[in-house]
Amino acid sequence: MTGQGDSAEHEWVDDHAGPVVRPYAVTRGRARPVTGTFDLISLVMATRTDVASESGLGPEHLAIVGLCQRMQSVAEVAAHLDLPVGTVRVLLGDLVARSLVQVREPRATPAGLPDDSVFEAVINGLRAL
Repeated sequence: MTGQGDSAEHEWVDDHAGPVVRPYAVTRGRARPVTGTFDLISLVMATRTDVASESGLGPEHLAIVGLCQRMQSVAEVAAHLDLPVGTVRVLLGDLVARSLVQVREPRATPAGLPDDSVFEAVINGLRAL
């Protein structure tokens, strides 16, 4: 038997789409990071291990720092946390501004490789499966 809290929670969650409001709420309505642009293949590495005492960080921020104790790409972070890449970019901007993560941008794209929009389309297609 489920409690009343369970039914209220299910009103905001769709099995296929996930939480309805979450990405907007996680970023407090921000669509752009405070710093950086963060390519999908940019590499993210935490600069500290213990950030629980930092004020103003949400659970997603803490999850990113925990996940990035080992170097991860922006796309991997988004996939592991099941968050849209745009949301992860905003959260990474917060963490970079506090010097809690370092981001290594990829080198210039060699001729003949597709641009980032192709990679984003592939990731979105894989997520849709």
